[in-house]
Amino acid sequence: QVQLVESGGGLVQAGGSLTLLCAASGRTFSNVAMGWFRQGPGKEREGVAVISPRGRTATYNDSVKGRFTVSRDNAKNTVYLQMNSLKPEDTAVYYCAAARGTWETFDRGQYDIWGQGTQVTVSS
Repeated sequence: QVQLVESGGGLVQAGGSLTLLCAASGRTFSNVAMGWFRQGPGKEREGVAVISPRGRTATYNDSVKGRFTVSRDNAKNTVYLQMNSLKPEDTAVYYCAAARGTWETFDRGQYDIWGQGTQVTVSS
C-alpha cells in the first residue's frame, strides 16, 4: 500500500519551533518532487514548500521564507519540514504530498499521493 504519514505536529507558542516528518512507504519517492501544504481554518489549502527529487533545490511560499526549511532523506524515504519562528498565522493542518513528476510546483493537481495531515497550532 502506497502511503504518506505525517507526524510531529502539536501545540507551540509563537516564536517556537517544530519539525514535521513525512514517512513514505509502498514505493520509492526518490524520483519525484515532494511538497508540504497546509490548510488553515476557513482557508484553502496552500503550498508551503516543495523539494526536488534529490533534495538539491527547494521552493518556498513567501510567507515562510527564512523560517521554514524542507529537506529529505531518500535512503529513509522521509521528508522533513523544519519550522522556526512560528507565528499564530502558521496554525493549520499540514499535509505531505508526492508529485507526479520532478518539477517544483504548488499546483495541487500535480500531486497524486497525499498524507492524512498533522495539526500545528501556534498560540500567541
